[in-house]
Amino acid sequence: MLGLTLAAWGWIANLIVYLIEEFHVKSIDATQISNVVNGCISLFPVFGAIIADSSLGCFLVISISSFISLLGIILFALTAALDSLKPRPCERGSTPCQNPSKFQLGILYSAIALASIGVGGTRFTLGTMGANQFDKPKHQGIFFNWYFFTMYASSVIGTTAIVYVEDNIGWVWGFSICAGANVVAVTIFLLGKGYYRHDKPQGSPFTDLARVLVATVRKRKMVVSMNIEDYYYGQKGLPEIIPSVPTKSFRFLNRAAMKAEGDIQSDGTIAKRWTLSTVQQVEDLKTLVRIFPLWSTSIFLGTPIGIQSSLSVIQALAMDRHIGPHFQIPAGSILVFVFLSTSISLTLIDRFLYPTLQKLIGRPLTPLKRIGIGHVLNILSMAISALVESNRLKMNRTHKLDSVGLLSVLWLLPQLAIVGIGEAFQFPGQVALYYQEFPSSLKSISTAMIAMLIGIAFYLSTAIINLIRRVTKWLPDNINNGRVDNVYWMLLVVGVLNFGYYLFCARLYKYQNVEKDEDSATTGYVGQN
Repeated sequence: MLGLTLAAWGWIANLIVYLIEEFHVKSIDATQISNVVNGCISLFPVFGAIIADSSLGCFLVISISSFISLLGIILFALTAALDSLKPRPCERGSTPCQNPSKFQLGILYSAIALASIGVGGTRFTLGTMGANQFDKPKHQGIFFNWYFFTMYASSVIGTTAIVYVEDNIGWVWGFSICAGANVVAVTIFLLGKGYYRHDKPQGSPFTDLARVLVATVRKRKMVVSMNIEDYYYGQKGLPEIIPSVPTKSFRFLNRAAMKAEGDIQSDGTIAKRWTLSTVQQVEDLKTLVRIFPLWSTSIFLGTPIGIQSSLSVIQALAMDRHIGPHFQIPAGSILVFVFLSTSISLTLIDRFLYPTLQKLIGRPLTPLKRIGIGHVLNILSMAISALVESNRLKMNRTHKLDSVGLLSVLWLLPQLAIVGIGEAFQFPGQVALYYQEFPSSLKSISTAMIAMLIGIAFYLSTAIINLIRRVTKWLPDNINNGRVDNVYWMLLVVGVLNFGYYLFCARLYKYQNVEKDEDSATTGYVGQN
């Protein structure tokens, strides 16, 4: 996990700068490409989870994805090393710079695609495989906290040490370090094969969910029964985890599990697979329907974060990045303060805050409350971002500066630190909520759900930036001539509205899989709303 994340962030964090400096991409266009890349990296884990659950299993998906990631990073290194794979450097006083050829862009985009697929295939599948090594919710909860701590800690190294090497020693050296970290990580992972608990793939769970919908439509004229004998529980009979009668919520879906003439063969198996489902499959679909509103609120929680992360790099390029006379903070490293803040916060939250709250109020901080704290901190960060950018623009215009301003880049730290603290609350809270509430057949999908919403959020942030550029003059290529502060104020309003939507959804939601044992009572990952 450490090596793969370090390798990934070594190129992701500095992608905007690489596109601007080496391929002469305009600044806002570079942020858009970065948002699309981050969206892909976040959506690919969903496909990886589906493949892991349905056919290959987590171990093979992680192994294959690691090798694909390595190929992408090697291509990155080649684009940096070979002059034929990138446009000539800009000459001073020469405008415009040479644009990259179609061939050069093809190699660049191939490197981005391979590296993104590789990162996506390992990112959250590793989390699922790690959680599967434990049986108790308490231990799984502790694992998720340390999983995110490791991910953010390695991100700190990637966005500082490797980005510094890329900016000051050379892109080839930086990408080579990424490739080396990838090789070491996949080697260690493969050597541990004999020590892992390997869960067997159970087939595609989405086929079963689709069957429920089809069977419901086909039996739409049947009257929903309340008798247990009218429902199909599978060939083995009635498992203990199944309620005696399907739940009353979304009762129309219960028709999919109602037996009709010709549905069951003499040996108890289903005669026509698309006309009858088990009660468990119906309840699994209901679980997804219940949690969807809560999941959707996190899309608009992630969208402002995606926009802020891209704009922060552009802002850093237009600010004073010097610390002392000889050191300059790389613009791509500015996001390290988010990762650093999250890493520290995760440790403090897990070791001090949660145990203290447990002693004071006698119950843990539930996943929904943790996500809610993340919403509030995100709103606060957008407000600070707007105020800092407003001050930066005012200072630049007072001194009539059109390029690098006088305001120190360190003014970006408070907003990034608050976002990091918010992520320390809401990301583990979301993963724990989905892992706890999702049916066993969708465990890999549960941890990938957070990746899906992050991906959608990045794509949505790209669309919002495009819309802003079309209808306003807030985001020109030179942000010193724009109004990035207005963008942040707009995101604050969106965040407040989304928080209200979240409170409404959280109020209505009822936990389905709350553990009653003593271990669950001591962890913040389960509990009542």
